Amino acid sequence: MNFKACALLLPLMATLPLGGCFTSTYTHGHVITSNMMSQVQVGSSREQVELVLGSPSTRSSLDGDAYYYISQKTATTAFLAPDIVEQRVVAVYFDEDGFVKDMGNYTLEDGKIVDIVTRTTRTGGADYGFLSQILKGAANPGLGL
Repeated sequence: MNFKACALLLPLMATLPLGGCFTSTYTHGHVITSNMMSQVQVGSSREQVELVLGSPSTRSSLDGDAYYYISQKTATTAFLAPDIVEQRVVAVYFDEDGFVKDMGNYTLEDGKIVDIVTRTTRTGGADYGFLSQILKGAANPGLGL
């Protein structure tokens, strides 16, 4: 085998184990089409919304009633963690009588990423126990509380 043939064959052979590493795309949640959105108008009843869009992913009663329909599209490559490719939240806001007063269509660009697991609130004191802080304060009466 000559050098040119080996130079061509070697990269092809190196990529062979990666043949099974394809990207898979998955859709989760409520997929709301534009046709479905056009059927829900301002003034529609809560029952009409549920007939067209289905049961909401979540509801809110803060500052009036609202239904939220949440969907995500993720892409996974082999054994790697999935990446969120697309996210959509359709919000339907109701008035006090139960009729649609407004609708919102939010995408991934509208959201903010919040790390819920490591989110902590720091306090003013050091990492001492309550009793240790009392005793330190008694030892230094000039600090004043």
